[in-house]
Amino acid sequence: MPVGSIPAITGKLRKRLILDLTVALGGGTVLGYGYWYGVHIPSVSRRDAFYAKLQSERTE
Repeated sequence: MPVGSIPAITGKLRKRLILDLTVALGGGTVLGYGYWYGVHIPSVSRRDAFYAKLQSERTE
């Protein structure tokens, strides 16, 4: 079978790369927002409330 008789696969790698990058960036952004607003912000709020309460108890 001559090499020229096999059709070339063109554009498949580029399409897959664009899909992979889009999914990775989109998924990373969604998970980052989920962590930030679901874990980090509540944790910081609890910490700030604790220290505000501690400060108010010290001043009384």
